[in-house]
Amino acid sequence: MPLKDTIVALSTPPGRSGIGVIRLSGARSLAIARRLVQDENFQPESHRAVLKNLRESGSGEILDRALLTYFKAPNSFTGEDVLELSCHGSPVLLRSLLDIILNLDARLAGPGEFTLRALANGRLNLSQAEAVRDLINAQTKAAVKQAQLKKLQRQLDSWQNLNGAMKTIGFD
Repeated sequence: MPLKDTIVALSTPPGRSGIGVIRLSGARSLAIARRLVQDENFQPESHRAVLKNLRESGSGEILDRALLTYFKAPNSFTGEDVLELSCHGSPVLLRSLLDIILNLDARLAGPGEFTLRALANGRLNLSQAEAVRDLINAQTKAAVKQAQLKKLQRQLDSWQNLNGAMKTIGFD
């Protein structure tokens, strides 16, 4: 699975909703955003949402007015440039936007690929990635609590391992 390309996926469950979130990760995220808003000078501030019109590639027709949030690498979940589009949650609109983004040289992300990139880029360790998976897959409140406890236990274990290693090399 190549990690150099730009990936895209719907981050909210499929179906009708008030809001649908589309997430991109990769070096072309900002260039794709510029094409979507049809503004080559678009330079959003990292970690700030901005309201913009999203436009059809050919006609320039407004498809939706959406919040765009840009997370500049390396200060994002994946460690890459990340863009989140918070749009209206119409399945037809979201599918149209995904199609446009795929035609702008992004690739549909596989399951867990955003977390895989975070792991590959050192933003998460394996235990943290497993905790994310467990939390996403939790079906009950008890499973959510269990995932949170496992995450906490993994953090404590890693601190204890670090403490032991420091003592071994003479740091008391």
